[in-house]
Amino acid sequence: MKNLNFVPKMRTLQQRMTEHMVSVSNESSEDEAQIKWEEQQIKKAVKLSQETYDDASLRKSQPAKPKFDPSVSLPPVNLEIVKKRLTERITSLQDVHRAHQREYEKYMEDIESSKMTVQELEKSSEAALNYKFYRAMKTYVENLINCLNEKLKYINDLEVAVHVLLQQRAMRVLKRRQDELKNESAYIQHLTSGNDKPTNGGLEGDEKTQLLEMCEHRRTCRRRVRECSGEADHREGMSSDDELTPTEVTEFQKSKDNVLEDSKKVFEDVHADFCDIRKILLKFQEWKEKFPDSYCDAYISFCLPKLLNPLIRVQLINWNPLENFTELEEMPWFRAVEEFCDAGNVSESKRDDDPDQEVLPRVIEKTILPKITAFVKTVWDPLSTSQTKNLVRLCNNIFEKQVLSKSECSRAKEDLINMVVLRMKKSVEEDVFIPLYPKSTVEDKSSLCSKFQERRFWSAVKLLSNVLLWDGIVREDTVRDLGLSKLLNRYLLLNLLNTPPGPDNIEKCSKVVACLPERWFQDLKSGSTLPELRNFCQHLLQCACTLHKNNHSDETKEVLLLLVKVKALHVVEDFIEEYKLEHLKSMIGK
Repeated sequence: MKNLNFVPKMRTLQQRMTEHMVSVSNESSEDEAQIKWEEQQIKKAVKLSQETYDDASLRKSQPAKPKFDPSVSLPPVNLEIVKKRLTERITSLQDVHRAHQREYEKYMEDIESSKMTVQELEKSSEAALNYKFYRAMKTYVENLINCLNEKLKYINDLEVAVHVLLQQRAMRVLKRRQDELKNESAYIQHLTSGNDKPTNGGLEGDEKTQLLEMCEHRRTCRRRVRECSGEADHREGMSSDDELTPTEVTEFQKSKDNVLEDSKKVFEDVHADFCDIRKILLKFQEWKEKFPDSYCDAYISFCLPKLLNPLIRVQLINWNPLENFTELEEMPWFRAVEEFCDAGNVSESKRDDDPDQEVLPRVIEKTILPKITAFVKTVWDPLSTSQTKNLVRLCNNIFEKQVLSKSECSRAKEDLINMVVLRMKKSVEEDVFIPLYPKSTVEDKSSLCSKFQERRFWSAVKLLSNVLLWDGIVREDTVRDLGLSKLLNRYLLLNLLNTPPGPDNIEKCSKVVACLPERWFQDLKSGSTLPELRNFCQHLLQCACTLHKNNHSDETKEVLLLLVKVKALHVVEDFIEEYKLEHLKSMIGK
């Protein structure tokens, strides 16, 4: 009986190597890939069979390690076999190297692709931040516009309320002045006519007397104030007569205070980011610094003046350019807008034509000039020297210091100047009245006729001075037409011709000449004065002749000096030659 072997007897490593070498030498023609595949399959089968045995039984059944038998012969090895094996090994290593090289190149491409992906992701994150900023800015602007639209009605009502108060006060003063002029003229005409019945349009009895007494009382009060202040260069009739009664002053101030108190409540329920001009501009300045291109493309510089208009108007509710002159530079809104415009000068995003430089000029054109025009139309009194000086000073400040928009023609400026001219024309037509009385009536300087006529003359001189203050702002030909052609030649000169030559006449003529702008006579080189002053110069020449014939040499010289000031040099020269006054040639530079 023989034992059956179900499993092949375990072979040593040397035996397996020997069998392998023999099989390679005997079957060299077979495919190397097929042999390797078979070896792998055998190894897998052996490994699988070994794993099925229990570790303990394997240790018991494991045979003793056979000793190497040197008597066993190894297969022959020649140079061709070794060379072939080395060549195959080198080829295999080269293939592996090429595979590694291709893998390296692929990894490098993946790295570059990853870098590009990182950059794209970073850009996408920046775009997300940009989108977040634009969305927040859009929401802010929409809320700001909604807030201002809601408050605009209250702002308009408050502005109108204050303006109506000022307009009513101005109209009250104007009406009282015209009524008193009419009543006083009628009363004096009644006295000079010797008629017992009052003239048509006059007031009866005590009512007329009371009005005249109130008017005289105001003159007396103003005279005392001038005496206390030491104001000597003043004549009766040069006052604006715009004083209000204590009751009227109290009522006006009370109403105005109520409006101003309401104006403080307009934005009391609004966050500072939506009503503080400086904070609003900082929002847009941040936009400009971060995204200058989109800021310019959105035309923010053109939108800001309209956006800031309601906020500036609230601050100007208590502003009256005719009283207590205040520089625009001192106002909070002006400083805030100016800082915003100047910030563009140091900004990295500044352009050669920075549109923000136009924000302040446009604010002045869109908000300030229309407000001034409204004051000129309904509140300004051209007979008031203080109001006129404040207004002229403000206009000079705006037109000279503050450069308006770069457009050649500013519509707001034209509207303002046209309104000034219209109001001055109206004042010349309605406020100037110089009565003419018989010479015998006005010779007595203490008579009512003489006093009334003098007051009306000096009132017209005051208006002439106020009109000529606009030289340099209003066109020169317009100022000369209003001041010289209408006021001087139509009204004042008629009174001067009826005034006897003497100190009074010279004083009046000196005051008229003092009102004339020196600029008008700087370019006159022909020795002749302005065409509008020829009649006035002819009157001065007649006065000089009369005074010289009456041996008033000092007064004659004063009149000639007036002619020299208005550049009527030919007239003076002819007068000196006619009367052989060689010692006076020095006044004409000869």
